[in-house]
Amino acid sequence: MIRFWSTVNLILSVALLGVPALAQSKPPLYNTAKQKLLEGKQVFSFTQSKFDIAAYCEAAKHYDYAWFEMQHSTLEFKDVEAMIAACPHAGAIPMVRLPDAQEWHIQHATDIGALGVIIPTVDDVERSREAAKWSRYPPVARRSSGQGQARTIWGINGIDYAKTFNDNMLVVVMIESPTGVANVHDIASVDGVDVVIIGNNDLSVFGGLPQDDDRYQAMVTKIHDETRKAGKIFGQANANYAKGHPLSKTSFFFQNGPSKDGWKPPSAAGRNVNAPPPGEEDAPAKKPVK
Repeated sequence: MIRFWSTVNLILSVALLGVPALAQSKPPLYNTAKQKLLEGKQVFSFTQSKFDIAAYCEAAKHYDYAWFEMQHSTLEFKDVEAMIAACPHAGAIPMVRLPDAQEWHIQHATDIGALGVIIPTVDDVERSREAAKWSRYPPVARRSSGQGQARTIWGINGIDYAKTFNDNMLVVVMIESPTGVANVHDIASVDGVDVVIIGNNDLSVFGGLPQDDDRYQAMVTKIHDETRKAGKIFGQANANYAKGHPLSKTSFFFQNGPSKDGWKPPSAAGRNVNAPPPGEEDAPAKKPVK
């Protein structure tokens, strides 16, 4: 297990340093969002918080990945399952933000076809370990074999889903409190965690600091530096940080943000495409520092 993840971390480290040749020595991943990350490119999502097959399938054509919101919505697994099944190869890679890192939640998400999970409010190394533990098959982790639709969605054109899933899976953990900041070295160093992102608004709320406060920015920098030292991909939930910030060039994973082709969902008329989802804008976004 250690040898496997050392190799993966080396690939990530090389890609993040702007030398993606090692990552490209293998066939491209069917998780196209992860492939872009390995190539040192930024990825953006749309947030799906309601059961709406037509809206989901249209938006999926235009983004790197879909952020299915199951922490702050009433979406159920059967809803997400139906949306993924309706247009499984539309473009956006399905990922689910879960309310926790429980085994049954992660296995439900992966069995219905998600190629990534986003675990919120990771304050300590134990939650990070749980996220990694249930997210991949043995021998590297403890996901068990299920009977969901994932195999029929991704096991096509001669692809062996069970043998390729581990490489294509993306495990994202969120740091959203000063406690998480204090423990970020251990959190980011867990084998099987691929990406560490900041929940910018909650970090501001939990820390009692506006995002333009130097002390808040010091926490952002610490999370960034420790994530990079661990050889993992760094990102931020607030896509306003994708450009014009001192860390933008080494920030790769964002919630929301611009589509690949300039498309905007009808419901976003008049809203900044980089804005957090409605209801998650309690703290003001950091103005870019140049």
